[in-house]
Amino acid sequence: MADPNSTDEALVRLEDPERRGLTGTTPADAFEVARDPEDVSRAPDPADERHPPQWRQDFPIDWPKDEHVARREFARFLVLTSSAFVAGQGFIAAQHLIRERRPAAAERRKVTALSALPVGAAAVFSYPGEHDKCIAVRLQDGSIVAFSQACTHLSCAVIPKVEEGVFFCPCHEGYFDLRTGRNIAGPPPRPLPRILLETQGDDVYAVGVEQRTVT
Repeated sequence: MADPNSTDEALVRLEDPERRGLTGTTPADAFEVARDPEDVSRAPDPADERHPPQWRQDFPIDWPKDEHVARREFARFLVLTSSAFVAGQGFIAAQHLIRERRPAAAERRKVTALSALPVGAAAVFSYPGEHDKCIAVRLQDGSIVAFSQACTHLSCAVIPKVEEGVFFCPCHEGYFDLRTGRNIAGPPPRPLPRILLETQGDDVYAVGVEQRTVT
């Protein structure tokens, strides 16, 4: 018959802290900290308000309710912050579109003279700044159109091909309509910025720039 004392002594040796981690010497959960059955988070219970437990007098904080409110407030904060961010981005985008469609304020500057620009001819000029190269073309009907000479792809200088009715970008073979500046082929993503013109007698003046995302 086995001696009970020897069994207890063997169990003590197996559960000795120095033997922790040794395979096969003790149950895997022998050294886990036991959880208090009362230490469980739960949803707020209205009954706690009507019939508060005795310990509430010493510990008035309802942790489940407090945690529930904290999460709700945090979710509300995230929603409000995200909404404000989206509204701000929408406002910025709207302002950008308005500015793009509004002709840029610029000084009035002479471009060429009607007598100096025969049908089919082109004249290069700078507007609104000295480094902003533009090009004016006299069309077959006698009207004059002018656009920025910088391709909207990578800003290479476009070349007018009046007989073909296009502006051509030799860098990546982009094409724009000669009359409207609309991008019609190749990699350019937008039309050419239009230079607004006014004619006074024989003189042609540039009076503004129209940035466009579509024709």
